[in-house]
Amino acid sequence: MRNKIKNTVEALFLSLMLTNAAYCESMIYHVDEKPYEGYYISPESDAPMVLLIHDWDGLTDYEIKRANMLADMGYAVFAADLFGAGVRPKEVTDKRQHTGELYKDRKKMRMLMNSALEKATELGANTDNAVAMGYCFGGAAVLELARSGVGLKGFATFHGGLKTPSGQDYSTTRGEILVMHGSADSNIPMDQFASLANELEAAGISHQMVTYSGAPHAFTVFGSDRYREEADRKSWALFSQFLKEKLH
Repeated sequence: MRNKIKNTVEALFLSLMLTNAAYCESMIYHVDEKPYEGYYISPESDAPMVLLIHDWDGLTDYEIKRANMLADMGYAVFAADLFGAGVRPKEVTDKRQHTGELYKDRKKMRMLMNSALEKATELGANTDNAVAMGYCFGGAAVLELARSGVGLKGFATFHGGLKTPSGQDYSTTRGEILVMHGSADSNIPMDQFASLANELEAAGISHQMVTYSGAPHAFTVFGSDRYREEADRKSWALFSQFLKEKLH
């Protein structure tokens, strides 16, 4: 449904045409000697930063579009790759395989996100003034990052997985959590939403949790039969306000 990102001059030129960014690049970076293909865009030096985590399709044109939208709002964005360069699964079985491997290896999932933050810092991003956000699988990954105790100012999830793995909790979470969820999501039922709310309240974690009526799983994905314009517009406006409040 979405084309694989191509690390070419043409893709870079298109990105620059779509934004007013001062710097924009798709790049290969390495984690444990394995190549990953990320995307970094920054409108100016020392801009507040967003770490963006992809859904189970891998890092594709969808995340690039969202990154460009954020850059136009004044934010630097590092869109991380958690699957590996060239790994952009098309079939559901492959998507489940790659996400399943990381769900089973939470230590690796955290390492990949921390490595992305390190790469962003290397590129000049202000990771001390940053928020993480993710879609679907990426939303679940962002909550994993929140539970790790990393010092980001906020964690936002769009139609992401909400269930806390056995043995984990939010006792070391340091930033506010924003959850945007479709109440018609059959993949992630409302009992998980309620359970997370109870967990965050019990742990004393500042949070906002919002549901959108009639919105199914993946309600923000442009061009999808699951796309819901109203829920997408409202959730993006809420996230935009969240960024204004958390970053400076």
